[in-house]
Amino acid sequence: MVMNILTKIFGSRNDRTLRRMRKNVDVIGRLEPEMEKLSDEELQAKTLEFRVRLEKGETLENLLPEAFAVVRESSKRVFGMRHFDVQLIGGMVLNERCIAEMRTGEGKTLTATLPAYLNALTGRGVHVVTVNDYLAQRDAENNRPLFEFLGLSVGINLPGMPAPAKREAYAADITYGTNNEYGFDYLRDNMAFSPEERVQRKLYYALVDEVDSILIDEARTPLIISGPAEDSSELYISVNKIIPHLIRQEKEDSDTFHGEGHFSVDEKARQVNLTERGLVLVEELLVKEGIMEEGESLYSPTNIMLMHHVTAALRAHVLFTRDVDYIVKDGEVIIVDEHTGRTMQGRRWSDGLHQAVEAKEKVAIQNENQTLASITFQNYFRLYEKLAGMTGTADTEAFEFSSIYKLDTIVVPTNRPMIRKDLPDLVYMTEQEKIDAIIEDIKDRSVKGQPILVGTISIEKSEVVSQALEKAGIKHNVLNAKFHAMEADIVAQAGQSGAVTIATNMAGRGTDIVLGGSWQAEVAHLENPDDAQIAEIKAAWKVRHDAVLAAGGLHIIGTERHESRRIDNQLRGRSGRQGDAGSSRFYLSMEDALMRIFASDRVSNMMRKLGMKPGEAIEHPWVTKAIANAQRKVESRNFDIRKQLLEYDDVANDQRRAIYTQRNELLDVSDISETITSIREDVFKATIDSYIPPESLEEMWDTEGLEQRLKNDFDLDMPIKAWLDKEPELHEETLRERIFQQALEVYHRKEEVVGAEVMRNFEKGVMLQTLDSLWKEHLAAMDYLRQGIHLRGYAQKDPKQEYKRESFSMFAAMLESLKYEVISTLSKVQVRMPEEIEALEQQRREEAERLAQQQQFSHQEEDSLNTGSPAQADRKIGRNDPCPCGSGKKYKQCHGRLQK
Repeated sequence: MVMNILTKIFGSRNDRTLRRMRKNVDVIGRLEPEMEKLSDEELQAKTLEFRVRLEKGETLENLLPEAFAVVRESSKRVFGMRHFDVQLIGGMVLNERCIAEMRTGEGKTLTATLPAYLNALTGRGVHVVTVNDYLAQRDAENNRPLFEFLGLSVGINLPGMPAPAKREAYAADITYGTNNEYGFDYLRDNMAFSPEERVQRKLYYALVDEVDSILIDEARTPLIISGPAEDSSELYISVNKIIPHLIRQEKEDSDTFHGEGHFSVDEKARQVNLTERGLVLVEELLVKEGIMEEGESLYSPTNIMLMHHVTAALRAHVLFTRDVDYIVKDGEVIIVDEHTGRTMQGRRWSDGLHQAVEAKEKVAIQNENQTLASITFQNYFRLYEKLAGMTGTADTEAFEFSSIYKLDTIVVPTNRPMIRKDLPDLVYMTEQEKIDAIIEDIKDRSVKGQPILVGTISIEKSEVVSQALEKAGIKHNVLNAKFHAMEADIVAQAGQSGAVTIATNMAGRGTDIVLGGSWQAEVAHLENPDDAQIAEIKAAWKVRHDAVLAAGGLHIIGTERHESRRIDNQLRGRSGRQGDAGSSRFYLSMEDALMRIFASDRVSNMMRKLGMKPGEAIEHPWVTKAIANAQRKVESRNFDIRKQLLEYDDVANDQRRAIYTQRNELLDVSDISETITSIREDVFKATIDSYIPPESLEEMWDTEGLEQRLKNDFDLDMPIKAWLDKEPELHEETLRERIFQQALEVYHRKEEVVGAEVMRNFEKGVMLQTLDSLWKEHLAAMDYLRQGIHLRGYAQKDPKQEYKRESFSMFAAMLESLKYEVISTLSKVQVRMPEEIEALEQQRREEAERLAQQQQFSHQEEDSLNTGSPAQADRKIGRNDPCPCGSGKKYKQCHGRLQK
């Protein structure tokens, strides 16, 4: 109550921010006549003037009014388009490390030119981030004339570009690209073997378009660069055969209930759990398939990976549906983005799930991959010094933007008042009743000439509606992941009189629906049109536009509520752009996923009390409220999942930053001999300590063991026992010094043969390669730790704290192992001529490049916090077996030391 009164008196924080920014808008407006008087050359010279003023100590905030006035005037001359006042406000919001919520059709792309220009004046690079390559290329090419008029360079960062082209794109003042490509380039840069291989500069300012899609919807999706792991495709096929024998149980087993089913499903958490009966049957079937031995348990340590396969196969069959979660095209399983309806070529689910779906669909099973480098979008974008974003729907996620990214959300007013009518939801008892009502509504409106956009939440649902429309004889277009090649044309003409368009999750399409259709699209289909033809097309479009407005504008039909209110708002936002007329309505049924899982009991009871008849709909504020509450529940749960993912990834992030910082320092120096000497001292001290404890009696010394260790691990022949027999008075410190000096002499003799410069390069190469190899193994170990850490909760321990503690211990062990491996490798290396060493280095670089090309997404599941699991053999490794890492050493002398 008190807060409401205070808000009425002083205005909300949003109102106060807008009032402050309007003062700057007035200043920019007063500068407009002055800018109009400038010649093109004088206007262009302003860029250099601003840069000089920045160097002399002026701030971007001081320059903002003049800089925005220059961009507004330049846009008028280059595009014939003048920035609206609300676009100037949007530009200011983006410059202040905030998120600008701007409605569809308000010109976000043009708005972005303002802060992009201002921040590019620093010379530190501006990254404009889009959701797909098409938009990156389109926006870069559309805005290039404006930026080049102002003397700024524009780069486009696309997948598959060679390193020199990428470096050139990043060197530009303003670079356009996708969130995926920026993230992958960051990871690849931190796998480079020389400074010249890196493409990115220091991350300064990121301006994210469709920020909610990238920073929230994609937040559960880690970027992963991976290499192939062990082939286990036959195991996926074998396990897949047993799943059809299992029966679903509606309730989980408890003390009072023991069902007949073999597994239960938690739809809210998207989890599948075997029952006791199911576990017994699965073990029997695995024995029958010859996968498990008689008497073995699925939960025994040796069968951990087998349990992983069974769980993945169950989830593939029960929770993932063809044409909803994925499509099968050309013998390949392709994920469908639940938020946008787009296919995600190249992305793969992690944790063996993708292979399980491939086995289910009987297509070729691709190998699981081992993580070489990974980062979440949350942690990647927090690396930027300045971060800002824009979207049509951010206000519902304002808390998450603030708590995770420290970004405030400012709602920018529309240029013209919004007059779209958002009609109340209609709820039917069954899916069929709902579809029938939708078809009737479409019939009535299309006859009047009103264009209709039907939004569905999956490809499957879009095809159901399409079939119903075909049956009713209504002509329509379908816009979903299966037909994305025709997407731009379909969207461009979706505003034609009477047009009916079905769209799967309209979010992120990047093209406005113009009432009467797009006259620009018509012109684009003509070869060399003259002015008369263009004028004729525009005149015809004006007639169509006015007719559509008279019919009520674009009508939006939602066939189901999405889990997130924001996605619903994005669908609605396609209508009513720039003050146009429009309307929207959602049709729901009690069989919809959201209603069934979250709102069914309360609404069903309400409908029964009202005595609903078949075909009748309920339209009541209580229903709308119940649905909104259900959506809030899901949003809250998803936020908790993203927050938890971040808390776990923050542990890895601290380690990642430490490793990458160390790696970049290594790349940037030419001589690391002092570091190698320091490491050598540490390694030899620790090695000698394990056989000759400090300040101990000679009887406690294991000189034979030390001789053997020095020979095996450092290729050093040292007759320590003979020295002691010959010199009984030899002091411990003197012995230590002699061992170290002899090792140093052997190393220096090698250096004399090949030369200091070659040895320095070799030291650097060994250090980098060893660091990369151990980091890769550490990531795999972290993956496995994360998968099982929740079990610590049963021991009354906090899994997050346990994860932090154990991962820190593993990291410390990895750093110790790094020192040991580097000195061991350098000591054992056989001296070769410079050209041989260069050939080896080139081979390493090519291998790194090959692995970097195998980039992939690990499409993170809502319920899963692990970032892609490398497959490993279950076989127990003996202490005297060769180490699996390929070093050639015995396991006990290599990675077996870390198991102690």
